[in-house]
Amino acid sequence: MMWSFGREKNVFLKLRCRIVYHIAVCILLQATLGCGDTRAENLLLRANEEWVQGRNHSAIELFNAVLEIAPSGPHAEEALYRLGEIYYFGLGETGKAIRYFQEVVNIRPRGEFAYGAQKYIAEIVELNFRDLDQAIIEYQKLINEYKIPAENSEQQFRIAAIYFKKHNYEQALVEFDILIETYPSNPWSEEAYLRMSEILHNLERCSASRDKYSQFRVVYPKSTYTGEMEFVMASCLEEEGKLKLAYNRFKGLEGDYKYPALLKMKLEGIEGRIKKGGKTKRKIPRRYRRKS
Repeated sequence: MMWSFGREKNVFLKLRCRIVYHIAVCILLQATLGCGDTRAENLLLRANEEWVQGRNHSAIELFNAVLEIAPSGPHAEEALYRLGEIYYFGLGETGKAIRYFQEVVNIRPRGEFAYGAQKYIAEIVELNFRDLDQAIIEYQKLINEYKIPAENSEQQFRIAAIYFKKHNYEQALVEFDILIETYPSNPWSEEAYLRMSEILHNLERCSASRDKYSQFRVVYPKSTYTGEMEFVMASCLEEEGKLKLAYNRFKGLEGDYKYPALLKMKLEGIEGRIKKGGKTKRKIPRRYRRKS
């Protein structure tokens, strides 16, 4: 009996030691993980402070330290995003910046920083790399993968504007139309009406340009673009040889038009044409001419 009791006691002691060991390990792991999170958070705060103060290289070191402690998760996403911003805005190294932004998007496409990173990617591709075809793809990703109407209207405008840059005026008109139909009554659609009227005028399609003007006046009766739209309509009259009507319409913009020097030049030009009997019509630039 004594031997049996002693054996049971030894087994109990071993079991208790094992349980205590496992509890200690669990506590240690929790403390370590918690400590890591706290260190990462503190480093992020310090890194952001350094960046705000303009100490870019110091901030880069701290953000990289965050990535060593927390190579994945929310802290890593923020660190990568901020590194992208530093290289983009602070150091002007767009090649490095875009790699960081792409990593943010790849890690968690629906993460807190993914939309902002994708937006920077599209911007860099368009404005810095000047790869207009790829920029269209990147802006389209923003529309397709992030359903944010207030933001997507701007991306759609950028797509239309890029087609204009590419001298693909017909596709630019299509994209502006998509903007107006999909995102009505917003500032980007408001400007889209103006851009469409300008394109149509330059393509010698003044009838269609007037249609856009009429729609614009209904939707945006107090628009800040009204003066510019009126200028386009007066230009259409001038192109059609209705010089007196054009002159009066241009004249009505005096004091309100944002480019007074251009307006003055137009008025003087029409006055000269009227004196010459309506001759010397302005030539349409070749890039705007409609293909037969």
